Amino acid sequence: MFYPARITSISPSDRVLEIGPGADPHPRSNIFLELSLPGDDDYAAQFGHNRKLQTDKQVVFYDGTVFPFKDKEFDYVICSHVLEHVVDVNLFLSEIFRVSKRGYLEYPLITYEYLYNFEVHKNFLKWNGVELFWLKKEKTNLKDFIPVQLFFTETLRKGYTEIINGAVDFFIEGFEWERPFEVIYTEKISDVSVPYDGIPEPKRKLEEVYSYRNLIGALYRKITR
Repeated sequence: MFYPARITSISPSDRVLEIGPGADPHPRSNIFLELSLPGDDDYAAQFGHNRKLQTDKQVVFYDGTVFPFKDKEFDYVICSHVLEHVVDVNLFLSEIFRVSKRGYLEYPLITYEYLYNFEVHKNFLKWNGVELFWLKKEKTNLKDFIPVQLFFTETLRKGYTEIINGAVDFFIEGFEWERPFEVIYTEKISDVSVPYDGIPEPKRKLEEVYSYRNLIGALYRKITR
C-alpha cells in the first residue's frame, strides 16, 4: 500500500475487512479475505514475492466470485492492489459494496502498467472523482512494448524503485469512498489515462537532474551485464 495515510475514516468500533492483504496487512483490519490459490508459485506470481501472511486474525479463503459474507457485514473494507488482478471489476466491486458501507481502494495506473506490464495484472483503472473506469489490458496494444517493459520490470524486481517512488501520484491511485459509485467498462484508452494538463514542472537543482541521468545509466548497465 502506497498511501496508508489516506485511510482516515475508520472508527474505533468499525469492523474492517481487508481483501488480498498479502504479507503486509493494514493494522486496523479485523478479517482478511484471500483468493484460494493452487500453490506457492501461483501465490508468488500474484503478489510478486513468497512472503506469507503471518497473523492470528481470521483469514477467509474464497474462489474469486461471491464473497462469503452477509450484506453490510463490515463497516469498512480495504482493497489495495487487487482490482488490477480481477476478471470482472464490476462484479468484484458490487460485492464490496454489498458487504461494506465504505472503504478504501488502491491500484496501479496505466503509466505503471506501460512501464512494468506484469502478466497477472489484467486491467487498467482510473477514478475521475465520480466514476471508476476500467479497461482490460488485452484489449490494447500494450504487448507491443514488451521489449522495453522487460528491462523496466527487471529493474523493479532487483529493487530499483526510485522511478515510482519519485513520482508516486503519477503511477498509483488510492481513494476512500463513502457510498457505492458507478463502475464503467470502457474500451477508450483516454478514459483510463492520467491527465497531463496541469502537471507542475518539478523544481530540481542541477545536481538532481544529473542524478536522474546517472540512475538510468546505472540501471541499464546492471540489467544488460
